[in-house]
Amino acid sequence: MLEDGLHGVPAGHTASVVTHLEMQAQAPQRPEADLPLTLERITTPDPDWYLGLFRKVGAPWLWFGRLTLTRDALLTVIHDAQVHVYAVREAGQDVGLLELDFRHHPDCELAYFGLTESAVGRGAGRWMMNRAIGLAWAQGITRFHVHTCTLDHPAALAFYQRSGFVPYAREIEIVEDPRLSALLPMDAAPHVPLIGR
Repeated sequence: MLEDGLHGVPAGHTASVVTHLEMQAQAPQRPEADLPLTLERITTPDPDWYLGLFRKVGAPWLWFGRLTLTRDALLTVIHDAQVHVYAVREAGQDVGLLELDFRHHPDCELAYFGLTESAVGRGAGRWMMNRAIGLAWAQGITRFHVHTCTLDHPAALAFYQRSGFVPYAREIEIVEDPRLSALLPMDAAPHVPLIGR
């Protein structure tokens, strides 16, 4: 446990507050806009396609988790029958990534949930969350959980709460900056100061 007060972060690292949230009963669907979106499950995602969409959605928020895996380790995860990967599409283009992880059933983790910058702010997040909640609870789960951090979109935490998730734990995460380890380009997430080694 950290003591009260400020704690130094090593150069070349980022620090964020991670909030864990859960839903213990299916939340009602929220009103949504009529959008020209489709949701397609990709049962055996090509790893290059997956990583391309992962970066497209997540680079502005320093998503790096899948980028640290070897190709074989990534395939083990995304080809697991209990890991459901979905692409949100608009006019034939991928504009969102949804990943539901049922490997610890009856829990389901909302492992990844995000939209490209062009799709943000039009109601697509609510559209996608309505479907995520329906798909997760259709599998007979008893708990749906997710985590977000202070490096994520500034509206993410409030969005999850409006969607029916309740915060239950908080952590501090300090990791090597993925821009300095070449997992993401140096110009990713310009809102997060890059403090070199």
